[in-house]
Amino acid sequence: MHFVVGGCGRVGSQLANALSSEGHDVVVIDSEEDSFRRLGSTFNGITLVGNTFDVDILKEARIEEATGFAAVTHLDNTNIMAAEVAKHLFNVPRVIARLYNPERLSTYEKLGLDVVCGTTIVASIIRDRLLGYNTHVLAVFPQGEVEIIKLKAEGGLIGKKVGEIEKKGEVRVAALNRGGTYLVPSAETIVDKEDFLIVTVYRPKAGEFFKKYKLEGLL
Repeated sequence: MHFVVGGCGRVGSQLANALSSEGHDVVVIDSEEDSFRRLGSTFNGITLVGNTFDVDILKEARIEEATGFAAVTHLDNTNIMAAEVAKHLFNVPRVIARLYNPERLSTYEKLGLDVVCGTTIVASIIRDRLLGYNTHVLAVFPQGEVEIIKLKAEGGLIGKKVGEIEKKGEVRVAALNRGGTYLVPSAETIVDKEDFLIVTVYRPKAGEFFKKYKLEGLL
């Protein structure tokens, strides 16, 4: 598949290298040629110097052929403009924009853009670890109200049926990892002490969930 990455900072360079190492065709755009040093000597893609929202540069990057475009510069305004151009002008199927300021999430949503807000995700992870919650945040949805977490079965979860753990509008067990294999549990599935749970939780009620099942153990 063909991907275009707008921005060659720490995130953009890692993303480009990951896609390239998997055999994908990757073009990286950055306004500073020196930024491409982050890609290292093993990068097999193409680099272009220019603005990530410049139509001519994007055409040179073969944006019309792209399966996906990632706007991951260090500037929110640049990312939103680049994402808009890729999505609405070139109709790229998958467009992702990096966001620093979570207060601007509503702006991105109104434009129909898919965003990843590292600020919100990192804040959620640090908060959980400060509080001693034995969890790993997999995703945080807009405004941070809902998140997907991975946690080891311990405390009051062991021996419980999934249906007993779930609470409408607050907690949903999406999957179990049992012996290295993921499965979709039924309400009657009993949680084993070796299981890992993938749980969707309504954040304002997360503390109640952790306390109820005694999940406050430090990582």
